Amino acid sequence: MTKTTRARTGTAPVLGARALNRATLDRQLLLRRSRDLSVKDAVAHLVGLQAQNVKPPYYALAARLEDFDPAELSALLEARELVRMVTLRSTIHLHTADDARTLRPFVQDALARELGVFRDGLTGVDLHELAGIAREAVEAEPRTMKQLREILLVRWPGADPQSLAVAARCLLPLVQVTPRGLWRRSGQVCLTTLEHWLGGTDAEAPSPDTPTPDATVLRYLAAFGPASVKDMQTWARLTRMREVFERLRPRLRTFRDENGVELFDLPDAPRPAADTPAPPRFLPEFDNLLLSHADRTRVVPAAYKGRTWKGNFAYCTFLLDGFLAGVWRLEEDARSGSAVLTIEPFGKPGRAERDALTREAERMLTRIAETPAAAAAAAASSSASSSASYDIRFGVVVGS
Repeated sequence: MTKTTRARTGTAPVLGARALNRATLDRQLLLRRSRDLSVKDAVAHLVGLQAQNVKPPYYALAARLEDFDPAELSALLEARELVRMVTLRSTIHLHTADDARTLRPFVQDALARELGVFRDGLTGVDLHELAGIAREAVEAEPRTMKQLREILLVRWPGADPQSLAVAARCLLPLVQVTPRGLWRRSGQVCLTTLEHWLGGTDAEAPSPDTPTPDATVLRYLAAFGPASVKDMQTWARLTRMREVFERLRPRLRTFRDENGVELFDLPDAPRPAADTPAPPRFLPEFDNLLLSHADRTRVVPAAYKGRTWKGNFAYCTFLLDGFLAGVWRLEEDARSGSAVLTIEPFGKPGRAERDALTREAERMLTRIAETPAAAAAAAASSSASSSASYDIRFGVVVGS
């Protein structure tokens, strides 16, 4: 931190963890569900949703939109207005078609760095030629990763198969075609290029609509702010963004957190009071709320750091009073149409908190995770809790 920056942050207002929590929840549509945003507009506002698996975007939007209907998201995927592809942090995200075209070039440097990790398996491989072969293959017809590896191995039989496939993914904007991603209709992962799926111009080449880094920083702050430079770099897995923030400084407000770290924000963005009530929310695994800041203490208490993962497995999580408070899992029986949602707190919630979690779980089960039997029961009764097609249980308190 330079002397000038220290002087600036020394006079900036301090935002504590609860104030940052409430501001971020508000931007994330988790303090109050939106009654006005469409599915497409919500995905755009959030600059994409984690979509490593099929269900997370559906649960993420159920927590954020008052009248979310899974069929609307599926229809947008089928209409190719939303797509699933590798972008931020080299992971699969759900984006609007416009954002897919522009964000992919924005994060290409990060993908190129990932490709460097696999260079030993690509000895003697001409990457330009590899991209051409892979493009021709997936544009002829959508291919699985296994099929793509087999095609590339014909040309480079001595190369590492996984490295060849990763190289294709890093070099080309590959989109997962439907029915992958559709609600309760999903298929295996098959890939084609973004431009082939959407039509139009080459998605690899910057278009007139490609956002500048400045515009992307402003969108990040609108969805995740107030935030530091390192926070934004963590979100995008990019480096050297400091100069962009400095260029934008005259247009932004600055704060500091309790550790003195400088935070930037849009001047008119909502920053609710620290004591604003925050209702319980059930979030999917990999939700961007938990992944988009270098300092996650605005959502994750220090005592619970690392508790949402076990090896390579990520748990679905829930919030109490705005902060991470435990994990949950949903087990569905397709034959009987029943479902069991098990809530496992990290602490020991009181009676009022358990009741609030139960009500929120009932809402999710009847509106999003509903089975045909649950839907019929909910339609026949004004009380969701009267349905016998699902059960809500509190499991062993994790870590007790």
